[in-house]
Amino acid sequence: MADNSLPMTLKLTGTIRLDKRTKNLAKRLKPGEIALIDHQDIDSVSAQMLIDRRISAVINASKSISGRYPNLGPKMLLDAGIPIIDDVGNEMWDRIREGDMVEITGCQLHADGVLVCSGKQLTAEDVEHMLEEAKQNLDVELERFAENTLSYVLKEKSLLLDATKLPDIDTQIAGKHVLIVVRGEGYKEDLVSLRAYINEVKPVLIGVDGGADALLGMGYKPHIIIGDMDSVSDKALKCGAEIIVHAYTDAARTAPGMARLKQLGLGATIAAVPGTSEDVAMLLAYEKGAELIVAVGTHSNLIDFLDKGRKGMSSTFLVRLKVGSKLVDARGASKLYQNRSGVQYAGILVLAAMAALVTVIASSPAIQDQIRLFMIEHKARLWDLWVQLRLWER
Repeated sequence: MADNSLPMTLKLTGTIRLDKRTKNLAKRLKPGEIALIDHQDIDSVSAQMLIDRRISAVINASKSISGRYPNLGPKMLLDAGIPIIDDVGNEMWDRIREGDMVEITGCQLHADGVLVCSGKQLTAEDVEHMLEEAKQNLDVELERFAENTLSYVLKEKSLLLDATKLPDIDTQIAGKHVLIVVRGEGYKEDLVSLRAYINEVKPVLIGVDGGADALLGMGYKPHIIIGDMDSVSDKALKCGAEIIVHAYTDAARTAPGMARLKQLGLGATIAAVPGTSEDVAMLLAYEKGAELIVAVGTHSNLIDFLDKGRKGMSSTFLVRLKVGSKLVDARGASKLYQNRSGVQYAGILVLAAMAALVTVIASSPAIQDQIRLFMIEHKARLWDLWVQLRLWER
């Protein structure tokens, strides 16, 4: 892990890329470039996308930590050695263009020698302090979140009580395991830990938006891609998977993602279902008769949903109630035994085997007689072996 103690006066130059949507910007960034974003409360998934692009700095028009809740994105960026110039305001969007060569000096951004904007250079100490303060606000956020969740439960109760209106698909799911991959926190490590399971069981692979790229990155082709198509690559969409566009539940079943697919010359079916795209993926697997549903990187706690900007989790709550008997959440699976080495486990197994052997010997007079006879017959040889070992130790 990189040192997160930033210099007192930051000085670097580079090409700048800008977009008010961090996910869109991450697709265009190249190593060493500077990212200009407008992202209040940078979440961990967005931070990881920026880290993966190996950029040199982040300039944020908004507050990277507003104090509403303890979002970990800024800490991840600093831990990766990526400095953050924070809360520079929105004036610079008209002052700078994509691809400009810029210079950062301290907390200021210059282009062609002209000051474009200035903000605060966040340090590790700043971030730790802000996160501690944000933790104090969690009670308020949790109460508000719970109220919103309950207010929508009645509106979306059909997810639990009724058969979901899902499109027909060509991929056979009935009686099979289904692995659903969402690009959430820790998804890469968890996918690696499940490699043996994937290779042996060969589950149906469903990528939720960017989860399809996660599967491709592991060398697996998704069978189905579900989402609103805002964070999945063209490469993934063209891999040959069945595509299901998550649409609004209005009368027109509006599906913004279809426009992108038409531009790529790809066809898709539409699922107009309340909730998130990962909810749709779970419902699809369940309704089509999956034997087991394994979920990686899904969102299931307060911080997850606040990171996504959602004010409640009624749909996820209802969907998990419905599919719970078949659902295995693999999030964090990679951390189960990370503190133990293979040597430790081997030692434990050897000790266990020796204990079992001693138990058998102790309970069998016949075996004890055989051991005594062996010792008598090979006493001289055993003595020589013991002497040689002592000499070798010296």
